[in-house]
Amino acid sequence: MKAEEFFGEICKKAIAFGMSPKNKGQQIENPIGNTIIRTNLQSEAFTSGTAYFGFLNPEEETSGPYSDFSFVVFPNSVDNVTTCVVCLAVGSSGFRNDYQLAALPGLRRMFLKLKGQNTFFKASFNDIENTSTDLLKEIRASYTQLASVIEKYKTVLPASCIVNPQEEEGINTISAWLATYAKIRSWGTKEKKELVDACLSSILSTSVPNEEQEVKDLLKRRKYIVLQGAPGTGKTYTALNIANSYDKTFFEQFHAETTFSDFVYGIEPNMSGDMSQPQFTAKEGVLYQAIRYAAGNEDKNVLLIIDEINRANLSNVLGPVFYLFEYQSGERDVEISVGKMKLTQLPDNLHVIATMNTADRSLAVVDFALRRRFAWYTLRPHEITPGSGKKFMKDSYNKFANIFFQYATDDELNLQPGQSYFIVSKQEANKEMKERMIYELMPLIKEYLAEGYLLKAKDSFCDLFLKETGKLMYE
Repeated sequence: MKAEEFFGEICKKAIAFGMSPKNKGQQIENPIGNTIIRTNLQSEAFTSGTAYFGFLNPEEETSGPYSDFSFVVFPNSVDNVTTCVVCLAVGSSGFRNDYQLAALPGLRRMFLKLKGQNTFFKASFNDIENTSTDLLKEIRASYTQLASVIEKYKTVLPASCIVNPQEEEGINTISAWLATYAKIRSWGTKEKKELVDACLSSILSTSVPNEEQEVKDLLKRRKYIVLQGAPGTGKTYTALNIANSYDKTFFEQFHAETTFSDFVYGIEPNMSGDMSQPQFTAKEGVLYQAIRYAAGNEDKNVLLIIDEINRANLSNVLGPVFYLFEYQSGERDVEISVGKMKLTQLPDNLHVIATMNTADRSLAVVDFALRRRFAWYTLRPHEITPGSGKKFMKDSYNKFANIFFQYATDDELNLQPGQSYFIVSKQEANKEMKERMIYELMPLIKEYLAEGYLLKAKDSFCDLFLKETGKLMYE
């Protein structure tokens, strides 16, 4: 396929996605068009390393330096295109209108969804000073025909992908990148946008993981795990469901005052004897009880659930017992005293699930020793099918999810309310969801904002709550 033919095929796809060309060559033929098209596909352009075609903002000129984001394709040959680099590129004049768009985490996430074997992304999409190093290395090593043109534009390619347009997979990849660009530019009518969404859904569709089964499998391999996630993602619910497959379950919820004596072993006053003399009795903590039961019942599968593990001072609560939480301890000679028991390791039939709320920023710091001894599984918000008599408010959930997707930093994504906030009774679904918005979600978001999180999303949240509940976040 010749470069001009390739360009024509991509133009057809772009028009199907809602692109309306404003120009033909250097001439403006459609003043109300939504795209400036530029091409440089002559033979000499391939020799000089300047061959490309691209779709620009309609405010740009038909030639010369330009600003802001564009969709650009660099083909490798004038007569037989076997490889091309598909890019979200920034004009050599930098940013004029798109800097705020470039700074939004959501833009990068949209393109990260397109990840594949030959995709390359800068850490910051508003960075036009540094080179896309990994892309350049790959081009120099394996695609020398494209080396000179990528060298020329190496600092202004925040997202790029190397594809073979002669393969079906390559065409699908180009379509996905083009559809993503069409989405951020809001090309076309409602029908065209639906076509864009359908294209992305068909290419990027992923099934929701079976979290419960994945956690069970991880427990078999690692023995000690932490379920972490935002409020409402079902951490404790998942742990208790998994407990149904065990013969014996022990449960403890940590708090700021939890101590070694509470959780492991200590003493407590004996109030039943002679009160004239101080009397104390041994106090067996939940961990001690779980260890003793597991050691005495080797044929039983035993589970210990520690809810809200990072609400306590873990060094004080676990003390020397911390040493025992090694899933690959092997043979050890060092014995740890736990009450009346001396242990070199925890029983093989004892598994531990701890839960941790990633949105609670007032908690004790989890140190590296704990992170090394436990496997970490993140429960993320996702759509679900609720049980009988319940309804999942998908529309409300997606509105929240979209705001977090667009505005939240990677760290702030841990604050996104989970799916349980959006499960209501079928009988009064709308009323119950409205009440949950007013009395649960609005206070939660206001607390986030007060702590300095998600500040860029403040207006979007205010609009959302006003439209959904008729209430102002701030009066």
